[in-house]
Amino acid sequence: MKSQPQRMLQLYRTMLLIRRFEEKAMELKARQVIPGLLHLYIGEEAVATGVCAALRQDDYISSTHRGHGHCIAKGGNISLMMAELLGREKGYCHGKGGSMHIADIDLGILGANGIVSAGMPIAGGAALSIKMRGTDQVVACFFGDGGSNQGAFHESLNLAAVWKLPVIYICENNQYAISVAQSRSGSIRDIYLRKDAYGIQGGMVDGNDVMAVHEAAKEAVARARRGEGPTLLECKTYRWRGHYEGEADRTYAYRSKKEIEEWMERCPIKRFQRVLLGKGILNQDGLNQVDQETQKDLEEAVQFAQNCPWPEPQDALRDLYNEE
Repeated sequence: MKSQPQRMLQLYRTMLLIRRFEEKAMELKARQVIPGLLHLYIGEEAVATGVCAALRQDDYISSTHRGHGHCIAKGGNISLMMAELLGREKGYCHGKGGSMHIADIDLGILGANGIVSAGMPIAGGAALSIKMRGTDQVVACFFGDGGSNQGAFHESLNLAAVWKLPVIYICENNQYAISVAQSRSGSIRDIYLRKDAYGIQGGMVDGNDVMAVHEAAKEAVARARRGEGPTLLECKTYRWRGHYEGEADRTYAYRSKKEIEEWMERCPIKRFQRVLLGKGILNQDGLNQVDQETQKDLEEAVQFAQNCPWPEPQDALRDLYNEE
């Protein structure tokens, strides 16, 4: 079992790896190396990190269109992820899925999803399979504030409550569903309060505080393993970039520069750096070393991806489900 300083150091490494991966993806997208849409997780790193650190490898997660952070936090291979983003054959989905459909069943990563809240029924199905098999696994289901207004949200929570399924629903409330503020799209300010309609446990945490997220996730996971049913956990956070890369030309049409800068001052990584420095877990040289190691890992991942072959046209239908 890891000591508290070791656990905190691992949380920091994971958050920083997510940030650097997304920054590299942003750079490659700007250079038109990555095809298709790209939805970055910059600013939200504490949520995926804190939740997935409470899981075992045999637990499951379901993800969203903004899912790179979830995949990395659950232990995903960044070289295979980068190859997938570049559309290369050695990527997680052989270059056919791209940014929004990365999956690794062996790690319990049930896949990102381009449809809002569509990961919620998938999580429910996985949780039902756990209950039917009689294991003590759990499912962590990530979704956004926009997803909380979809029918899949209510149907999933209702069945999970009725069947006491071992699933933790994590609402990453980054304040906007594309360009619509959460304050304008819901009749309640705090999404976690919807737990009361289904008689389940839940709560709200500062989604930019990785330790707060981690502690709340541990409690929810423990309840699920004991057979006490689902939890709805709301993490208040913020996405720094636009809904997708390339949106920057209209960013200030629905949110102000001042708002973005205020949230950037609450950067989850910088906040945790201050904690680590204050507790003497790392000094500035240590922070620099972790960053250098992370940058080196990312450069190797990019090199791997760029050296991978493209998928062959004749393989377009390979890996698809076929009744025959």
